[in-house]
Amino acid sequence: MKVARFAFTTALALIAAPLAAQQTDAEDPYLWLEEIKGERALAQVEAWNAETEAVLTEAPEYPIARAWAKQILDDDRQIAMPDAVHGDRVLNLWRDADNPRGLWRTASLDSYLSGEPEWRTLIDVDALGEQEGESWVWHGANCLAPEYVRCLVSLSPGGTDADTVREFDITTGRFVADGFTLPAAKSNVSWYDENTLFVGTDEGASSLTESGYPRLVKLWQRGTPFAQAKLVAQGETSDVSVNGFSVLDGETRWHFVNRSPSFFTNRLSLVRDDGSTLPLPLPEDATFEGVLDGKLIALLNAPLGRMPAGSLVAWPLADIAAGRKTQPAMVFDPSESQAIEEVAASEGKLWVKLLDDVSGKLVELTPGASGWTPREIDLPDNSTLSLAATSSTGDTAFVTVEGMLTPPTLYAVGSGSAPQIVASEPAQFDASKFAVEQRFATSKDGTKVPYYVVRPKGAEGPLATLIHAYGGFRAAQTPKYLTAEPYRSGPLGLFWLEEGNSYVLANIRGGGEYGPRWHEEALREKRQNAFDDFHAIAEDLIAAGLAKPQAIGISGRSNGGGLVGALANQRPDLYAAVISGSPLDDMRRFNKLLAGASWMGEYGNPDVAEDWAFLREWSPYQNLKAVEGYPATFYYLSTLDDRVHPGHARKMAAKHRALGQQVYYHEYREGGHSVGADHEEDAKRAALLLAFLNRELGDEGGEETGANAPAAR
Repeated sequence: MKVARFAFTTALALIAAPLAAQQTDAEDPYLWLEEIKGERALAQVEAWNAETEAVLTEAPEYPIARAWAKQILDDDRQIAMPDAVHGDRVLNLWRDADNPRGLWRTASLDSYLSGEPEWRTLIDVDALGEQEGESWVWHGANCLAPEYVRCLVSLSPGGTDADTVREFDITTGRFVADGFTLPAAKSNVSWYDENTLFVGTDEGASSLTESGYPRLVKLWQRGTPFAQAKLVAQGETSDVSVNGFSVLDGETRWHFVNRSPSFFTNRLSLVRDDGSTLPLPLPEDATFEGVLDGKLIALLNAPLGRMPAGSLVAWPLADIAAGRKTQPAMVFDPSESQAIEEVAASEGKLWVKLLDDVSGKLVELTPGASGWTPREIDLPDNSTLSLAATSSTGDTAFVTVEGMLTPPTLYAVGSGSAPQIVASEPAQFDASKFAVEQRFATSKDGTKVPYYVVRPKGAEGPLATLIHAYGGFRAAQTPKYLTAEPYRSGPLGLFWLEEGNSYVLANIRGGGEYGPRWHEEALREKRQNAFDDFHAIAEDLIAAGLAKPQAIGISGRSNGGGLVGALANQRPDLYAAVISGSPLDDMRRFNKLLAGASWMGEYGNPDVAEDWAFLREWSPYQNLKAVEGYPATFYYLSTLDDRVHPGHARKMAAKHRALGQQVYYHEYREGGHSVGADHEEDAKRAALLLAFLNRELGDEGGEETGANAPAAR
């Protein structure tokens, strides 16, 4: 008998009836679940949460996994990553068991490089929240160059994208009395000079775009009411956002405003001393990367003359400011297998992090009279690299190197010198038990799609497999240490492998693994390519004898949450379990929910008949049907997610239940789009997801192993 499963599915069926009966709209009976803090909606969420926890927390592995995850996440041997390197100081946010929301602190650069940093705490976020009666979540600090003494500190109530902004003095270690302060909003705030800010904020509906971001940019002088701030730029309500910012290049501070008509287009202008603006000659689809040596650096996302898409180019700013016609010069042109993923400037160097068949490489570029001289940095091959920070004084880049079986190591790379190890995280598991392989699957249109598969070393035959992917917004998925795979699920990948299973990271189209083309081939009406890539990887695993149908789980969050919903609808025969985090599922209404309008450049506009025609083909919510053997689905999200509306997941859960399909649901109250506001919530999520996978895929998806064994499909 499978009493536990019967009881759970019976409970789901009972709750489905009132949901279906209480219709509020003929087309969509679950619109009421879009009321984020509606009493009825939250009562339903609490009931779903309780049901899921009642089942999954009883799994014998749950308490062990939760405790182990918390131990890993809170390990005080973690690297104190340099959030910024300003002059002779390093800034860092430190989170551990005693400081779940973090300590913002500083140390001298010399002590940091020695491996024994002497920290001075600037803000204790937990203590500040307790003192002020707020659930503060740290969202960073913007410090004014070149002294880097005054900083604009962003704190979020509960982890939302809406931040409060306050001026802080690093020397005194205090917020500045009568300093710049802005209430919670999705603001764009940056220094213009020591007594002036660029500010775009919520001044009422007319000040915002349809995406909910600032439409106006103003210059706000210290000591004056914000009502007297001078308007310097404005966009249309149909834009995504408008913002202002400054870049210090040597002795020159360049001021800019940027208007973003869509998620992937920008119209940049110089701001003159009198507040007037001068449009820059960048193509709208180019990406601004910084300023160095008087040159504006941009990444081309489409060809420009003889310069190919994916290359890094530069324009001389002095010529532009003087009104002289100028042409861009090549800075760096990656090879066919490479893609530029990160660009950062130090005082006199440009640092470029490349992907080469998804493996990381770091290149130092030095400007000169005859062009840019490259130097490839000697770092471990077949690894994932991330630029953590670059120094504002001198030319040092801090870069982490890691792999699925190799914990992160932080290197300091100086100009012309070999990399120096600053710190390394200890191993959290015995890597010798596992093996990693990069493979390539052939998609429906013949495209070769890379993916990484991790299995217990020496394992033979098919294993229960979890595949994670994202596939959108030019965001590449690079392999990280298994204590952080898959993204936002903590050490779930490690726990899954320790139980003798297989974990796969898929590099499907829509991301940036091979530059602009990889993204464009899954854009808008080409979205099916991303789904075909994923299906091809699953089928390649099966053909190679590494996996088999009904023992494959799939995972994604945000855009990836919508991805896995579409995959399950298209191939319920291929997948047995779905993990969907903060998903984007209702593509008929996504542009009307929170920041959704900003993503129409990625997906299309559902209010345009031609666009809805291709969106309708894959939209998870609209395509969810009564299908025998539909894969069990776990939704995790946050009530305070003010980016992807929680209504997407809520409505999907309600529809699953009305159709009699197996669904698990867990909505955290805090955490914003990242879901977890602290390590306690992150650890709980990892443990719940492990219990879910074991329940649905355990013993290859269908064999009874005890009281909580999965039912036969």
